[in-house]
Amino acid sequence: MSLTFDFIGIVTRDLAASLDFYRALGLDIGEGQEQEPHVEVTLPSGVRIGWDPIETIHSFDPGYEFPTGDHRVAFAFQAASPAEVNEVHARLVAAGHASRVDPWDAPWGQRYSTVLDPDGNAIDIYAPLAS
Repeated sequence: MSLTFDFIGIVTRDLAASLDFYRALGLDIGEGQEQEPHVEVTLPSGVRIGWDPIETIHSFDPGYEFPTGDHRVAFAFQAASPAEVNEVHARLVAAGHASRVDPWDAPWGQRYSTVLDPDGNAIDIYAPLAS
């Protein structure tokens, strides 16, 4: 048996807010899907990412409880340059999203930052530093 990693699913308390965040991050998510029971897009890498409101999850798992506490998962997006890390981070924070880690030059050779999406998931944004 050979499995292929194909899909990342995000359970969200507020589908519209989550879609707006990921659009601001740069994902090409069509408009007008804020009331859908499931939304998904295919990333340039071929992996699909999708969003399900809690109500959708409750339709097949009535006992589901939205996790609390710090983020449970982190998604990492590579930027084209260290300057783009700074720009995307600043744009998301200016739009009201929480910064978890302000942009910094990490010792492993990347410009790195972390912003939280509307459901508290960590979104890492990074780019290689010039060598």
